[in-house]
Amino acid sequence: MPAAANAGCGNANVKALVYVAAFAPDEGESALTLTAKFPGSQLESALVGRPYPIPGAEPGVDGYIDPVKFHDVFAQDLPQAQTAIMATAQRPGSIGGLGTPSGVPAWKTVPSWYVVASGDRVIPPAAQRFMAERAKSNSSRPRGPRTSR
Repeated sequence: MPAAANAGCGNANVKALVYVAAFAPDEGESALTLTAKFPGSQLESALVGRPYPIPGAEPGVDGYIDPVKFHDVFAQDLPQAQTAIMATAQRPGSIGGLGTPSGVPAWKTVPSWYVVASGDRVIPPAAQRFMAERAKSNSSRPRGPRTSR
């Protein structure tokens, strides 16, 4: 489960949390349950699992965004040439981690800010707004296209 959701609990050095188009689960929720809560997520259909051995246990499964779907699902606002490189260089995530329920979230006791990405195809904007409101986060949406300086 996402580190920011739980890592700040009980840590006096953590003064605030910032979520940028991120999962902010409540206790018992997983990333996959949150993406399914509202229509629009393309995450599950874009995941590719690659098993890896764990001595003396069931194999684990690394998760990747399908390189063919990477641009359209994960980074549609970037040039395709750039996302082709990103797709081949991506590091795996844990499929099991996406389905693992969260512990007590830090946002229950630590102030938070949430930036909602209105064009997100992994975490639907409605899910982001739901999580931000529930966490009583200060919330904003980026305005206009990204520009370089």
